[in-house]
Amino acid sequence: MNQPTPAIVAQGAVRRLPRVALLLFCIAYVLPGFLGRGPWKSADITAFGYMAELARGGANWFSPQLMGLPPEVDALLPYWLGAWAMQLAPAWIAPDFAARIAFVLLLTLTLFATWYGTYYLARSPEAQPVAFAFGGEALPPDYARAMADGGLLAFIACLGLAQLSHETTPALAQLCFTALFFYALAALPYRTVIPAIGGVLGLSGLALSGAPAVAVLFGTGSAVIHLLDQSPAPEATRQKAYRAAGIALLTMLVALLASWLDLWRWRIELPEASWAEWRSLGRLLLWFTWPAWPLALWTLWRWRRQLVRGGTPSRHLALPLWFAGVAVGATLTTASADRSLLLALPALAALAAFALPTLERSVAALIDWFTLIFFSGCVFTIWVVWIALQTGVPRQPAANVARLAPGFEHSFSFVPFLIAIAATLAWVWLVKWRVGRHRAAIWKSLVLPAGGAALCWLLLMTLWLPLLDFARSYAPLVHRTMAVLQRPDCVEEHGLSRGQIAAFQFHGHLLVKPVGSPASCPWLIADKDALTTGSPSIDPKLWTLHSTVHHPSDRDEDVLIYKRRDQRGS
Repeated sequence: MNQPTPAIVAQGAVRRLPRVALLLFCIAYVLPGFLGRGPWKSADITAFGYMAELARGGANWFSPQLMGLPPEVDALLPYWLGAWAMQLAPAWIAPDFAARIAFVLLLTLTLFATWYGTYYLARSPEAQPVAFAFGGEALPPDYARAMADGGLLAFIACLGLAQLSHETTPALAQLCFTALFFYALAALPYRTVIPAIGGVLGLSGLALSGAPAVAVLFGTGSAVIHLLDQSPAPEATRQKAYRAAGIALLTMLVALLASWLDLWRWRIELPEASWAEWRSLGRLLLWFTWPAWPLALWTLWRWRRQLVRGGTPSRHLALPLWFAGVAVGATLTTASADRSLLLALPALAALAAFALPTLERSVAALIDWFTLIFFSGCVFTIWVVWIALQTGVPRQPAANVARLAPGFEHSFSFVPFLIAIAATLAWVWLVKWRVGRHRAAIWKSLVLPAGGAALCWLLLMTLWLPLLDFARSYAPLVHRTMAVLQRPDCVEEHGLSRGQIAAFQFHGHLLVKPVGSPASCPWLIADKDALTTGSPSIDPKLWTLHSTVHHPSDRDEDVLIYKRRDQRGS
């Protein structure tokens, strides 16, 4: 006898989350972080610098460069999208905001793909709940819809998603195309045209976004999983073979495309054999994917008999497990661990959703209480600090901000204040709804985690946005530097990072050239750290040190200003 599924779900437990509420919730999560701010350091402003170079025609579209420097992430498509957005935007739209419009759409597509990917996995025969003797079990479409709601809530609740998904970097593009390919594989047994288009766009987009090796691993493993997929219908064997062959062919073509565009790079960096290194990676895995990872582990335990039954994998478990495993493997073997781990979130969210029908009431209550205490404490802290900035009371938070961000001047903005008040009241209502008496819904345990994560992100991007923009932007450093330079025709640079170069070009509207260029610019900007790491020093016969400029909130962001000796009155 086959082991029955661990999901025991009645029809009353799969009521849908209201679509309007879900849509407004997604909008409230997506837009904050894209609106009202400038490019942040360092990956955000660096990627924007390459987009701006392409948009103004200063670089080859198939070889983006910034001051002759190639990007650290060998991507093409993310820079193309930002550059195209800037070229198509009207003149009254700021170029940095125009570039972010494309990434707003990428994040929106990611949410849709995660929802539909979980939905089609939940439609799998092996994922269905136990059939009751006298009926009343959840209907497959309603069950899949409720599971998809839970998967999307688990995805939004992940703490590591907030910042990286609101930056204009290749990491967000990789996340979007990973989710799109994940959806295509989940929906392939039920649809043909749209999943095929999604699969081509997802896998090729992932390779063009700087992750061709991950794309090939995703495709190869997915082809094997589809070939070995359990199916009760004997006539489905040929269809499984066709689907697996199609995925394998697409994977091979994407690998050839990456080779043709010279996108393959060997960037494996194994972690050091030290306790500090592994402890840091462990902390990243724990907080970045919270609360999806404990629910995913619970899924693997409760559904362990369905994971491999009769020697073949169950697609609704094996597919997200493979995606998550590849992403975690990339996290452990690459320098940008957090951005690699970002690709695991759609799959982990889908696995977390399958834990919901098996959670005991005590476990669900533990999740609710922990979430309520944690996020309510975060909300209280955000409001207290904002009130301290406005009134000076309590004194200690205001003093801490003044110490960490000297020179920051806070001002009151009415619209962000109203948005923050409305969001906080919505949180209070959500908590009241969750603790009240209502019919059980299997996604209810993830309402507070997702709502709390979205609320804290929205409060940070409204109440704290001026402070964060001041602390996380190069703009204060550039403005201080420009007060010294008095807007010259050009400046030379020595040892500046890609982000710093992009910042001086964007915020200062400077024509930046490498040191020793024939232009003979009157000023030279040098990074302080670059002069102490063995790099060539500044020629004292040509340049004299004029001043040192500090970033007000970052002690490691100091630049040295040199004046050309043969310039007079500059």
